[in-house]
Amino acid sequence: MRDLDPSAAVVPDLAAMRVDYGDPLTVPAAEPDLDESWLAGGWEPLLRRWIEQARGLGIAEPNAMVLATVSLVGPAPRPVARTVLCKGLSPDGVTFYTNYDSAKGEQLAANPYAAASFVWPALARQVHVRGVTERVPAEVTAAYWQARPRESRLGAWASQQSRPVSSRAELDRALAETTARFAEVDDIPVPPHWGGYLLRPDEVEFWQGRHGRLHNRVVVRIDGADATVERLQP
Repeated sequence: MRDLDPSAAVVPDLAAMRVDYGDPLTVPAAEPDLDESWLAGGWEPLLRRWIEQARGLGIAEPNAMVLATVSLVGPAPRPVARTVLCKGLSPDGVTFYTNYDSAKGEQLAANPYAAASFVWPALARQVHVRGVTERVPAEVTAAYWQARPRESRLGAWASQQSRPVSSRAELDRALAETTARFAEVDDIPVPPHWGGYLLRPDEVEFWQGRHGRLHNRVVVRIDGADATVERLQP
């Protein structure tokens, strides 16, 4: 496949790009309006159902979420966002795994608050989870680690996540050395610098696209054992 010539690319009119969420081609047919009553059983069952429905439609990585943290490096705090995969879901929150020494790990160590957004354009749905993070217990990380493919385990050992690397060849060399190191090891252990985080929400917002940008937004606010549900204007 030849490289694309940026000078030959047609620049789209970004301002003209829009989707009418009232179009049956962009919104599931006859889907009722998101209602506060859908959250009567809590936020987690509805989020789980929406993820499962996205998976059922063949959407790639329906558990992908954009994770935002806060960097305290520099003259003022700055938001930093990237996409990670949700690997656990319970009434306590959403769980993801990473290198604790990565940029996001260092940011969460300095400021544990984070936000995560699930986005499924084909369903005209989004969910935003906001709250404080905490490391999951070592046994929870170990249980997930056992489910990871061998290649992913080797990658976790080989990569110094977020650190500069001089070339792809250097990264491949690090992987080759790690592969040789564990060649005779059937059960590769969890790296000491790797594990899970639980994002424990104090706010979960559900969004449903609607015609004329009059979208449905319903937010659950959580305060200990208490929760309130409120509709927001779009």
